[in-house]
Amino acid sequence: MANTVEFELVAPEELLFSESVELVVVPGAEGDFGVLPGHSPLISTLRTGVIAVYENDTVNRRIFVSGGFAEVTPERCTVLADEAVALESVNRSDVEERVEADRDLFDAASDDDKENAAAALAVSEALLLALDTVGQA
Repeated sequence: MANTVEFELVAPEELLFSESVELVVVPGAEGDFGVLPGHSPLISTLRTGVIAVYENDTVNRRIFVSGGFAEVTPERCTVLADEAVALESVNRSDVEERVEADRDLFDAASDDDKENAAAALAVSEALLLALDTVGQA
C-alpha cells in the first residue's frame, strides 16, 4: 500500500468517506494542495471548494466542502468539513432554490441574520459554480 494514502472525510456527526486513494486534492485556505503518500505533516484550514479524489490517474470523485480543516500525515489525510456533499448527488434545481431562499433571508431585519444569510448565500453560489465547473471538465 505504499502507493496510496488513507483519505477520510468527516462532516458533522458522520464519516462520509474512508478509503485508500492515490491522490487527494484539497481546497486549502491558501490554495489547493495535493496529498500523496509520504506527504509532510500539515494542518490547514479549508476554503469553500471541491475535493478531488484520484484513482488510476483520473478524478473518480468530487466532493464539495464549505470549509473546515485538514490534517495530513505521511500515511493519512483527514478532512473535517463544515458541510460536504458529493457533486454527483447534487440536484441543481435544489441548489438554485437554496440560493433564492438565501437571498430572501438577506433581507432579514437583524445584522446577525444578514451576516448568516450572506454566508449561506456565498456557500450556495459556490456550490452552483462547482457544478458548472465540473460540467465543463
